[in-house]
Amino acid sequence: MTDGRAACAETPPSLLLDAIELFNRGEFYEQHELLETLWRAEPRPVRRLYQGILQIGVAFHHLRRHNHHGAVYMLGRGQMYLRPFAPTCQDVNVERLLADASRALAEIVRLGPEGLHAFDWSLAPRVWLVGSERLTPPSGEEP
Repeated sequence: MTDGRAACAETPPSLLLDAIELFNRGEFYEQHELLETLWRAEPRPVRRLYQGILQIGVAFHHLRRHNHHGAVYMLGRGQMYLRPFAPTCQDVNVERLLADASRALAEIVRLGPEGLHAFDWSLAPRVWLVGSERLTPPSGEEP
C-alpha cells in the first residue's frame, strides 16, 4: 500500500459514517457540512476521499436546483478525487460509487440544462460500505 492509501486500511471515522448516512438519505447539503469538517482537519492524502464524496453529494444538491453546470462539474471533480482510492478505502466501496456517479453524469449530460426536471432520482448514487450492515440505501437493495 502506498503512502497515499495507507489510511485506507483504517476504520472509517465516525464523522465519515455520519456524512454517508446523510448522503444516502439525500441530504446533500448537510453531508457537505460534515465532510468539509473532516476534509479540512485531515492532513493526509485520504482527505481527497472525503473531498470526492463531498463533491459528488454537492453535485446532486446542484441538480436539485437545476444547475446543470454545477452538477456536471462537481461530479467530474468528485470522481477525479475518488479514483486513486478505488476499489475501496476506509470500508467505502469507491469503485461502486464511481460507477454509479458515472451513470448519473451520463444521464445529466444527456438531459442537458433544459431537461434536468426529468432526471430519474433512482440514478443518484449511494455510498456503500464493504462488509458492513450498518448503512444501507433507503431502497433496501443489497450491496
